[in-house]
Amino acid sequence: MKQIAVASGKGGTGKTSMVASFAGFAGAVLADCDVDAPNLHLILKPEVVEKIPYRGMEVAEIDSDTCIECGACERACRFNAIENFRVIGEKCEGCGVCPLVCPVDAIEMKKRVTGHVYTAHTRFGEFVYGLLGAGEEASGKLVTVARKKAVEIAERVGAPLIIIDAPAGIGCPVIASIGNTDLLVMVVEPTMAAVHDMERLLEVAAHFKVNTVAIINKYDINEDVTKRIEDFCTARGIEIVGKIPFSKKFTEAMVRGMSIAEYDASLAEMMKNIWERIEEYVNASDESHNSV
Repeated sequence: MKQIAVASGKGGTGKTSMVASFAGFAGAVLADCDVDAPNLHLILKPEVVEKIPYRGMEVAEIDSDTCIECGACERACRFNAIENFRVIGEKCEGCGVCPLVCPVDAIEMKKRVTGHVYTAHTRFGEFVYGLLGAGEEASGKLVTVARKKAVEIAERVGAPLIIIDAPAGIGCPVIASIGNTDLLVMVVEPTMAAVHDMERLLEVAAHFKVNTVAIINKYDINEDVTKRIEDFCTARGIEIVGKIPFSKKFTEAMVRGMSIAEYDASLAEMMKNIWERIEEYVNASDESHNSV
C-alpha cells in the first residue's frame, strides 16, 4: 500500500482542490489531516459512517469526597484552572502539577475527548478526516490516529493507495502527515515567499527521506516568480509534474461542492495528466529519493 501526502508551505495554494480532483482518478482512500480546519468534506459531501472520539489530553479531576480544601492545588496551578476546589476544564493544560502537590491524593489526571475521527463513504470511495476541538492541542497525535484509521480501511477494502490532504505550514500536524509516506506532492503558487515556503517544507521531507514532486498552481499570475520556482526545483532535482493557470472555475466548482475535474472538461484533462505523472512516481518502486 502506497501513501501520498499533498502539502504546501502555506495555506491557500489549492492543495485541497488537487486532492479532490485526484480522487476521481485514483481509486484511493482519502484522508484529510488538516485536523484544525478540515475542508475536503465540503467538496466530497461524505456520508459519515463512524464518529470516533479522540482523547488527546489529560485534565485534572478532583474527588470532592477526598479533598480537604487545603488550596495547595490552586496555589500551584499557573494556568488558574482551579477555583473553589473545582477544575475549570477549558483552562486546564494537563500539566499534572496538582496531583503532585495534593497531600491526600484527591486529584487524578484523566483523558478527555478533544476531537473526533470520522470515517465516511463518498462518491469517490472511502474517506477519513479528523477534527480537533476549538482551542485544543495535540493535533499531530490526532493526525496519526486518522492516518492509522485510513490504513485500516484501505486494507479492508483492498485499496492500493491513500492520498493525504496535509495541513499548511511545517508544524506538528504536517510532520505527522508527511512521515512514512511514499511521495510528497508539493503545491506552490508564485508569490514572493514561495521559494522560502518550499525550502521549509523540503526540510521536513528530507528529514523523513520522502521523495518530492511539485505542482505550480496559478503559475500565470506572476511568471517571473514561476521561473524562480522552476529554477529552484531544477537545482534541487524536483520534477514539476504540472503547471495550472489561474481560473475562477476552481472557486465555482467548490461553491457547487464539486472537484474541478467534475466541473470543467479542459481542466479535468489537465488534472488527469498531472495525476498520471504522479502515479509514475508512486508506482516506481526503484525510484531514488530527491536530494533536498
